[in-house]
Amino acid sequence: MMTSASRADSPRERILEAAKTEFALHGIAGARVDQIAKSARTSKERVYAYFHSKTELYRIVATQEMEAIAAATRLDPTDLPGYAGRVHDYFTAHRDNLRLMRWGQLELLGNSSDEVVDAMTARKTEQIRRAQLDGHLDPDWDPLDILTFVSQLATAWADQAPPGRPLNETPDEASAGVAQAAFLSARRAAIVAAVEKLFPAAQS
Repeated sequence: MMTSASRADSPRERILEAAKTEFALHGIAGARVDQIAKSARTSKERVYAYFHSKTELYRIVATQEMEAIAAATRLDPTDLPGYAGRVHDYFTAHRDNLRLMRWGQLELLGNSSDEVVDAMTARKTEQIRRAQLDGHLDPDWDPLDILTFVSQLATAWADQAPPGRPLNETPDEASAGVAQAAFLSARRAAIVAAVEKLFPAAQS
């Protein structure tokens, strides 16, 4: 019986982890399957044995990341400012993951429907719709607009370098100075305040 530790070091899991790094750096078109195989300590043939195409491999990696994002940020339609703050926190701590998702938006947009993205979007908009019906949110907004605007605001600073700092600096290094920590804290506060002004709970 395969344990969780052995699954984590299986060729398939190593390929997925290596692919996540490669796609974040180079996108789908620019990612090299031979580099993924090398990083995963396996062969290019083994990669294609598990995944039929590079696009399929990207979709699986992106699906795993979307599930991780959903678990870490926990959409609460009755507290959209808090949700926006959590999304900001997640992506400022995982900037590579934001690049990973944006490559898919750039390269796959309009090419085909993504059932996973569509299902997740439908689930979240339905949560927002129920909150509107329950009087927690202004019902005049389209739920999809609410979700989109909050997501855009929440990630507005996630891939922006603080003044005088390179974007590829890690969060720990970037927050080493008091001034930089204050800068990041102020950006988060601005996001939360903006969402609060746009989508306050409806008055009963």
